[in-house]
Amino acid sequence: MRSLRVRLFAILLVATGLIWLSAVAWIYLSSKWEVEHFVDTQLQEAARMVVSVVDKVDNASTGRTPTTLGSPTGYQRQIACQIWSLSGSLLARSSEAPAHRMSDASSGFSEREVNGDTWRVFTVEDPEKGIRVMVGDRIGLRERLVTDLVRSFLTPVLFVVPLLGMLIWVSLGRGLRPLRRMTRDLEARDADDMRAIDAGRAPAEVRPLADALNALFLKVETARRHERTVTAFAAHELRTPLAGLKTQAQVAMATPDPSVAKAALRQILTAVDQTTRLVRQLLDAARLDAEVDGGPLTDVDVGALIAETVQGMRVSEGIRTVVDPRLRGFKMRGDPESLRLAIRNLHENAIHHMSTGTVEWGVRPSGTAFFIRDEGPGIPEEEMPHVTTRFYRGRHKSTSGSGLGLAISEMAARRSGAKLRLRNRQDRSGLEVELAAA
Repeated sequence: MRSLRVRLFAILLVATGLIWLSAVAWIYLSSKWEVEHFVDTQLQEAARMVVSVVDKVDNASTGRTPTTLGSPTGYQRQIACQIWSLSGSLLARSSEAPAHRMSDASSGFSEREVNGDTWRVFTVEDPEKGIRVMVGDRIGLRERLVTDLVRSFLTPVLFVVPLLGMLIWVSLGRGLRPLRRMTRDLEARDADDMRAIDAGRAPAEVRPLADALNALFLKVETARRHERTVTAFAAHELRTPLAGLKTQAQVAMATPDPSVAKAALRQILTAVDQTTRLVRQLLDAARLDAEVDGGPLTDVDVGALIAETVQGMRVSEGIRTVVDPRLRGFKMRGDPESLRLAIRNLHENAIHHMSTGTVEWGVRPSGTAFFIRDEGPGIPEEEMPHVTTRFYRGRHKSTSGSGLGLAISEMAARRSGAKLRLRNRQDRSGLEVELAAA
């Protein structure tokens, strides 16, 4: 059953039917109790009334034919009455009463089957008058009264239920109208229309769906805007080194001077390195974007990752790297690949902003964080909140930089459950970046 309207209609119809059946059962039981109570009261009153007027019946001789009492009207026509002497002779009976004794009890209520009918009888005994009065009615009559009462209740239901079903169907249609209106609005849009859905007049049950769709539209629009930015930036940044590669290759091919050709080839290598780094950073950023969550967190040997990064990266002669011995065996809980990515980009960022000086890797005394320091120009304080934004290149931008190093480091640290903190050095110019366990 895929239709929400049909499903709700079936649920409401079944629930309504169960309520009606419960009401019928309740009415039947309560009516049965009420009828029995009412008829029992009638039997008591009738028996006492007969006892009060029994002196009008001639009961002098027990051998006489029993007197037939007058026939009552209405429901009382179904009530039977017998008057017996204490010696066991039938003195009088109503036209509805059987000829046989209706009860063997001397007083109170009792039930007995007479001529195939079960009778409920109330007996009153009067020793002073020497009589015993029995007033009773058939149990089957009571059941028929209750059945007739329930049937009179069910008859209108046969007309009400179809009307109720129609009203439920129409009401569901009106209640689901906001969803149909939202569906038509979305169907009428093209692929580029990411406007928020107007949920101002939507019911409270529909508004969370509209809010979720609006949040999804915002994420899609942000991702598309980011994709366009990355594409435009990559096209712009790659155009310069590629043009330089072509120029230097033409120079190397055209010059007869070996020294000029060698310098051109050296420039080609530099441009290839820059282009390779840019492409790798773009791929790293795309991979981090594609991963909703990082990998499983484990105890990562940070010292080994730093040593691997330092040994595998070529630096100019004027730059040296110092690694604190305490980092050997230093571990931090995180994602290995994300931490490796963060460390590599932090190291690249440090050496690309220095012509000479020292890059220092160290660990905090608390053992919960490690850091990298360089001797570059640092970051102006007003630019500090923006340097982890992609493609942001501040005042002290490097000629080979792309504005992605710190952004990738921050994303990788977050994926690994760590926190990236940046501050300028106090003892001299340079930047200090710390990775701390969250």
